[in-house]
Amino acid sequence: MEQKNTMKPKEIQDLIDYISNTGLAEVKIKTEEFELSVKKYADGSTSGTAPQYIAAAPSPAPAAPAPSAPSTAPSSNLVEIKSPMIGTFYLTANPDSAPFVTEGGSISAGKTVCIIEAMKLFNEIEAEISGKIVKILVANASPVEYDQPLFLVDPAG
Repeated sequence: MEQKNTMKPKEIQDLIDYISNTGLAEVKIKTEEFELSVKKYADGSTSGTAPQYIAAAPSPAPAAPAPSAPSTAPSSNLVEIKSPMIGTFYLTANPDSAPFVTEGGSISAGKTVCIIEAMKLFNEIEAEISGKIVKILVANASPVEYDQPLFLVDPAG
């Protein structure tokens, strides 16, 4: 009986990071379960001047949170917004912009709360819940890990 292993998002991100550090311009990996293509554009052929990375893989179904999982938040009614990837955390779109969110500010589901840069690709992270930002747990322009808590949100706020 053959056992199938699926790659987790963190493993895919680590693989992309590793490939990007090798200096290769293009890498393609194909298995029965996924296909990954990483291309590095540094010759100005894209609209941006910085190198761009493109990664394509089927995204696994989001895991349902365990209903009885203990919260690491200081109060049981607070919910964490966690980083979906490894990268650099930014509270603003650029240095001259206002922050996406502030402590004490309200958010709604679908609103951008921060940007995480991974290999020159800027990913907008959206809130999955509505509420009030109680605490920003990460300093602007700091590196973050996969699944690291970024914000504490009071859904009743």
